[in-house]
Parts: sequence; structure tokens; C-alpha cells
Amino acid sequence: MDPSPSDLDERTLDAARTGDRRALRRLHDAMAPAVLGYARGQGVEDPEVVANEALFRALRAIEGFDGDSRKFRSWLFTIAHNLIVDDHRRRSRRPVTVELDRSGIWEPTAGPPVAEIVADRLEAEEMVRWIGDLSPDQRSVVLLRLIADLSVADVAKIVGKRQGAVKTLHHRGLAALRRRLDAQGVTHDTNSTFTGVT
Repeated sequence: MDPSPSDLDERTLDAARTGDRRALRRLHDAMAPAVLGYARGQGVEDPEVVANEALFRALRAIEGFDGDSRKFRSWLFTIAHNLIVDDHRRRSRRPVTVELDRSGIWEPTAGPPVAEIVADRLEAEEMVRWIGDLSPDQRSVVLLRLIADLSVADVAKIVGKRQGAVKTLHHRGLAALRRRLDAQGVTHDTNSTFTGVT
């Protein structure tokens, strides 16, 4: 379960700034699932490495951080977002690796396994794949809004876009996910995450 902003209480944040190891651990444990979920949703090669690096950088520099828990959350996801952008750039410059199969024919290495669709329910892996099919901008905005639980203003700063553009990307991304849900015959509550943009 993703942590809510209330999981980052100000007392823990203040204690972490002084180097209190227990507070640093609580901060790490509260934020790690959301950062990992964001990295996975962005399709990075090794999401655990990216999440750990983002948390390491934030916690290493926390003494100099000035702000409340909401600003810390935004700052941490800015770090994670930048690492993800770097990961995508690095992979785009790297040649495609190939493996020799048993028959001696060269085959490109397989990508991540595609989750099978279960008739009566939507698996988490399928939703991650669907989110991965969104445009890069939509994917970033949807993940930062849903997984990171950031405001439109915070997301706009992280992705370098205006708030109106962020709302549009969020709306279009959610609409695309709703269409996929409908096409799979999955019923969804009219007040669910996939129906409204705030």
C-alpha cells in the first residue's frame, strides 16, 4: 500500500534532518513503496536501483532540506523523476543486446513479461503495462498524481509543464485507462481514481 502524505509527519522529518537513524529509516520505509511504484510504472530497467538511489540521495542531503513533508515528497519525486529520465536516455544510446538461442539464431533479448489478463479481475501487472502504453508525458503525470500523490502544482514543477497542461495530460491519461478498463469489461466505480481529475 502506498504511503499517504500523513505518513510523513513533521516530527519524523525534523528528526531525520538531525541525522536520527530511526527517523531516517521511518522516512525511507514510508516513501520506498511509492518511489518504487513510480519507477516500475515508468518502465525503468531496474526500478529497485532507481528507487534506492533516489532515496539515498534525498536522505543523504536531508540536512540541507528546508520544507514540510509535502515539499519533501515533491523533492524526492523530483530526484526520482530525474534519475528515470537519465535511465531512459542511457538506454536509448545503448545498442540493443542480442542472445544466441539454442538453435544458433540470434534473437533480441526479451522485454519484461506481459501479464496475462484474468477474466474477472484486473491484475496489477496489467495496469502497469497499460500505464506503460500511455505517452511518456501522460505516464509521468498519471504516476506522479496517483502513486506519488502530488498536487498538480508539484507535478507541473517536476515535469516542467504548466498546470493546465498537467491537468490535460492527467485527464487524457485517465481517459485512456478507463477505455482499456471498459474494453476488458472491468466495472469501475464512477467515483474511482480513473474517473476524475482534481
